[in-house]
Amino acid sequence: MRTPAKSDLTGRARLRETALELFAERGFEATSTRAVAAAAGLSPALVTRHFGSKEGLRAAVDEYVLDRITEQLRDLDPDKGLMASLGEVSAHVFGADPVLRGYLRHVLLENSEASSELFGRLLAGARAEVERLSGTYGGQGPDDEWAPFQMLCLILGPLLLERVMQPNLDEPMFAPDVLARRSAANQRLLLQGFFGSLKDSADGGSTG
Repeated sequence: MRTPAKSDLTGRARLRETALELFAERGFEATSTRAVAAAAGLSPALVTRHFGSKEGLRAAVDEYVLDRITEQLRDLDPDKGLMASLGEVSAHVFGADPVLRGYLRHVLLENSEASSELFGRLLAGARAEVERLSGTYGGQGPDDEWAPFQMLCLILGPLLLERVMQPNLDEPMFAPDVLARRSAANQRLLLQGFFGSLKDSADGGSTG
């Protein structure tokens, strides 16, 4: 989804886009409405007029980001599985958008309605994927309570730890080809770690 240039946006949208950038860089608590207005080249009074308060501005940014994520999550392909499909979605949503990645880092680590809602949506998808894998391999699967959280750690860990992970890598970690490789590695880890013994049993057991 193309983001319009700020010069093409209304005052309300300019404030929202600028707030997204500053919240991504500094976090919500460290960003004042005056700083947002100044960076947008607008009067601080417009923040109150359009959003009512700093909390109202944040709510508008949260809604905007969640709408963007939801739009992409609708394109998840259940036949590919969560990890493969999320790899493609991540490339579209995060690959060329460091601002969105920075914002999500902050929002997922802060105690807010948006963080709870976003994580809840992702957790529901992870639970569905664990159920799909359990159905595929049968028998006693992983810990039903913790497996979805462990899966999300694989998916969200690179986003949350990008700043310390990237200096240890030779390529941009959210480039499409790197995302594809990471997604494939995650799938192998899940299948061989969560379900490896079940797969061995299905194939006739160990030959060693």
